Amino acid sequence: MTVPKVDTTLDAAIKDQQTVSAEGERVGDSISGLIVNSPAIHPDHRGRLFEVFTGSTDFWSDPVVYCYCFTIRALQIKGWGLHLHKNDRYTIIHGEMIVVLYDARSDSPTYRMTQQVTMSADGVRQLLIPAGVWHADVNISDEEIEIINFPTAVYDHEDPDRYMLPWDSDEIPFDLTSVFPVQTRQRSAPPES
Repeated sequence: MTVPKVDTTLDAAIKDQQTVSAEGERVGDSISGLIVNSPAIHPDHRGRLFEVFTGSTDFWSDPVVYCYCFTIRALQIKGWGLHLHKNDRYTIIHGEMIVVLYDARSDSPTYRMTQQVTMSADGVRQLLIPAGVWHADVNISDEEIEIINFPTAVYDHEDPDRYMLPWDSDEIPFDLTSVFPVQTRQRSAPPES
């Protein structure tokens, strides 16, 4: 194929970078200790089934000791949150979200790295977030989403292992509004005067 001559618009363009291999595996660095899991979906004429807890993977190497379900309303942000004594193990049940992560562990090989993981019912369904990693959950869909969390420690009501920052905190070098679809950002933009 002959490469076409293109005008100066190409000078302003950003060339796409490889994000997955030909086999569909993620390419690039990942936050140390982060585990992404896509359980097989088994559809038939009655519906669909996927296994949440298999007990046989690194994702479930710590025992299941606690479980809860939470939702995030359409186009809302939940976070930033961090734990020091437990890992979060998310399983998305319904909807689509982007989890933005920031490694705050000063002894980690991926210290200060940010990463985004898109979770949905049709792709990545499970995510293990290590202790010491800030995370924000962004619902990028037009409907409420449902997530089950299996943290590796029981919630301590008297002394919660939960630290929070505002979603727009300058402490974390990431603009969470950048993950919303462009159409959504345009819809919510203030009117021009």
